[in-house]
Amino acid sequence: MDKKGKQQFLLVAFGVALYAALMNLNEVAAFLTRLATLFTPVIIGLLMAFVLSVPMQGIAGRLTRLMPKAKEKHIDLLSLLLTLLCVVIVVVLLCVLALPQLAASLKSIGTLVRENWPDWARLLSDHGVDTSELTDRIAALDWKTVLEKALTGAGALIDSVVDLAGTTVSAVANVTFAIVIMFYVLLDRRSLAKQSRRLLYANLSERKADQVCRIARLTHTSYARFLSGQCVEVVILGTMIFLAFSLCGIPYAGLTAALTAAFAFVPYIGALASCAIGVLLTLLAQPEKALLCLIVYQAVQFTENQFIYPHVVGSSVGLAPLWTLLAALLGGKLFGLVGIVFFIPLTAVVLQLVHEHTAQQLSEKKLDREDLIE
Repeated sequence: MDKKGKQQFLLVAFGVALYAALMNLNEVAAFLTRLATLFTPVIIGLLMAFVLSVPMQGIAGRLTRLMPKAKEKHIDLLSLLLTLLCVVIVVVLLCVLALPQLAASLKSIGTLVRENWPDWARLLSDHGVDTSELTDRIAALDWKTVLEKALTGAGALIDSVVDLAGTTVSAVANVTFAIVIMFYVLLDRRSLAKQSRRLLYANLSERKADQVCRIARLTHTSYARFLSGQCVEVVILGTMIFLAFSLCGIPYAGLTAALTAAFAFVPYIGALASCAIGVLLTLLAQPEKALLCLIVYQAVQFTENQFIYPHVVGSSVGLAPLWTLLAALLGGKLFGLVGIVFFIPLTAVVLQLVHEHTAQQLSEKKLDREDLIE
C-alpha cells in the first residue's frame, strides 16, 4: 500500500472509531475513568517530578559550578536531596510561624464581631435595617464554643482523612508508587531524556522530532519562569505587605500578608480579593483606618509591580494581561489551583507557537508587517 492509500485508510479508520465512540459515550467515559484511575500514581509522580525539576535543575547548575569534577549522578542525587530539604523547611515554617498567626487572627475576628455587633446593629437600625432577629441569633451564640468546635472539627477532619488514607491500601500504594516514580524520574532525568530523543528520532522524521523537542523545551522553560517568578513575587509581596501594615499600625498585618501571598498565584483577581479582605478586616477592627489600609495596600502593589517585579522577576512567561487572566480563569474553572499554575505557562507556549506559525505563513506569502497596517 502506497503512502496515499495509507493516509486514506487511517482517515477512514479514524472516522469509524470516532463514530463508534460518539455512539457509546457512557462506555467510553467509563473506560477513560478506569484508565485514569489505573495510571493515577504515574500521573501524580510525573506531576511531582515536573514541579520539583525546576528548583532541582537550578540547584544542580550551582553545584556543578562549585564541584566541576563531580559526576552527574552525584550532582543529581545531591540536588534532589537539597530540593526535598527546602520543601520540608518551607512546610515546617508554615506550620510553626504562619498557621498559629492565622489561628490567632481568626479567633480575634470572632471576638471582635461579638463585642462590636451592638454598635453595628444600632448603626444599621438608624438606616432603617431591621436587625432584631439577627441580633438574637448572634447573642445566643457562644463564640468561644463555636471557634473551639470549628478548630476541633477541622483537626478531626484532617485526622480522619489522614487515618483513612493510612488505612486504605490502595491510597498508600498510590502515594508510594507516585513517590517512587518521582524519584526515578528526577534521578534518571538525563538518561530518560536521551532515551526519549532516541525514540522520537527513530519513529518520526527529523523535522517532526526537532519540533517535538523544541515544544518540550519551550514548555519546560515557560513553566520554570512562571514558577520561579511567582514564588519570588509571593515572598516579596507578602513581606512588603506585612512590614507596611505593621509600620502604619493597620490590624491583621500577618493575616493580610498571608492572604496576599496565597492569592498572588491568581493574577489580577488575587490582588483584588486580598485587598478587599484586608480592607474588610480593618473596617471591622478599626473603621477609621480602612481608607489608610486601602491606600497602603495599593501603594505597596504599585511599588512592587512597577519597580521590583520587572527587575527581580522579569516578564515571567511574557503573557499579555488579557491572556493571563483568561488562562487563570479557565485553568481554575477546570482544575482549581493546579489548573491556574499549569494553564498560564501552557497558554504562553500555545501563543508562542501560534506566533511562530503566523510569522512563517506571512513569510511564505512574502507579506511584511508593514503591508498589513493601513
